[in-house]
Amino acid sequence: MNITSKSHLNLQKLILLLCVLGVAITFVNLFYSTYHVQKELLINQTIESNRVYAKKMSDIADSFLADTLKQLEYSSLILKDKMATDSDLMVEVKRVKEQSDLFNSVVVVSADGVIAAIAPETISIKGVKLSQERELQSLNARVPLITDPFISPAGNYLISISLPIFDDQQHYLGYIAGNIYLEKMNFLTGLLGDHAYRDGSYLYIVDKNRTLISHPEKARIGEVIENNAAINLVSQGISGGRLVTNSQNIEMLTGYAPVNLSGWGVIVQRPKVRTLESLNQQMWNVVLTSLPIGIATLASIWFAATYIAKPLWQLSRLVNHFEDKEDAALELKKISPWYFEAQQLTATFIRTFSLMSDTIMQLHSDSLTDPMTQLFNRRRLEKELASIALAPYPLSFVFLDIDFFKKVNDRYGHDAGDQVLIEIAELMKAYWPDEASIYRLGGEEFLIILPHRSLVDSQDSAERLRRTIATHRFTQVGYLTVSMGISFWQEQSENSIEETIKRADIALYQAKKNGRNRVEAI
Repeated sequence: MNITSKSHLNLQKLILLLCVLGVAITFVNLFYSTYHVQKELLINQTIESNRVYAKKMSDIADSFLADTLKQLEYSSLILKDKMATDSDLMVEVKRVKEQSDLFNSVVVVSADGVIAAIAPETISIKGVKLSQERELQSLNARVPLITDPFISPAGNYLISISLPIFDDQQHYLGYIAGNIYLEKMNFLTGLLGDHAYRDGSYLYIVDKNRTLISHPEKARIGEVIENNAAINLVSQGISGGRLVTNSQNIEMLTGYAPVNLSGWGVIVQRPKVRTLESLNQQMWNVVLTSLPIGIATLASIWFAATYIAKPLWQLSRLVNHFEDKEDAALELKKISPWYFEAQQLTATFIRTFSLMSDTIMQLHSDSLTDPMTQLFNRRRLEKELASIALAPYPLSFVFLDIDFFKKVNDRYGHDAGDQVLIEIAELMKAYWPDEASIYRLGGEEFLIILPHRSLVDSQDSAERLRRTIATHRFTQVGYLTVSMGISFWQEQSENSIEETIKRADIALYQAKKNGRNRVEAI
């Protein structure tokens, strides 16, 4: 194609093709929006369902505890006239125990804290006096009470529901209590505990002190939960639902409700990840259903985008070949611009390629050359050190410094000093026209690298250069001298290239110390 001819096709028209991308973006946006809305809806529905269920269970527990307290109240009225008769006490505790499966044990405790009767009789603690603080909760309260969990004298971890016993003159006689063993089968297990489902939902109960009193994992009963927002709220008598990160750092969709009579809290929850599994599967099914059309659409877009971008892509590749004119020229011939903008860019690139390539090469050269003396600079030396170290032949390093150069600048000015540096550089280039690599390291200091020379040859050559400079008349300044230090390196040398260069610098220092205008070698 003739790159100078104009095409009627331009980018403005090609943008129409990119509308296909709009379809893809719309699909992704619709998919994401649907997922987000369905996710929020599912989370909110699960939280609300758990809240309603927790409220239902707390109401059942409240009703049950109220009936239990009435039953124990009836027993306390019967026992007020029978506290002195052990047989009557046993009859009543057996009746309460056997009347239902509400309690794991029933006990009567006298006013002085002694266990007067207990059912079942297999628990041999009759006559034991209560002494621990938590054991004395009911005795000290003297009111109907649902205690905090404690360990009984028989070693059972339990909650006690107690009613005080008063005689007709309202003298305190003791109390009757039904005990619920938290680590064994009990009414809480039957009423509330069997609610773990395949979807990961489960229910547990805490007391007012945030202690687990019913939980699917029996080993956790008695554990105090500190960092759970739902438990913190329900322990304050607040019901509701929310997303909670539990004490095991798992996100839970939680509903909670208090049991008013006892101060307990019922918590129903389901792991968030389990809740979203079904949604994820549904969305995955949508993706699979849409996949064939999506693949066809993406293939069309890919083909169109590739075809449109190919000329620009080929032009961009040329940027990597600015320093290699031959490769860049070959790549340029492969470009086939087929629309107006690509044609214009290609034509412009061809016009500017040569200029830019030459400019870059010149800038690269300038960055490695001292602009005043046209010698190599320190940056060039640093770049070449690695390759210098691989040389299979001997090398001599010569440091050269102009004696009393500061006085030249002070007396004749910096322009005269610059002229001295230029003339010194010309003398060195004329003296070693081809073989030496000469660097200006800064100020009046130079480094010369001489290949294929022994230390003695290099010292003789440096001495001849010193005499040449000493007999040269410099513009505006007259005669000057230089000092030089030499070091030698070969493949078998123990010293590295860097260390050898430092040794040459030390030799230069020795030359200055010994009176200047001389050559020293190490």
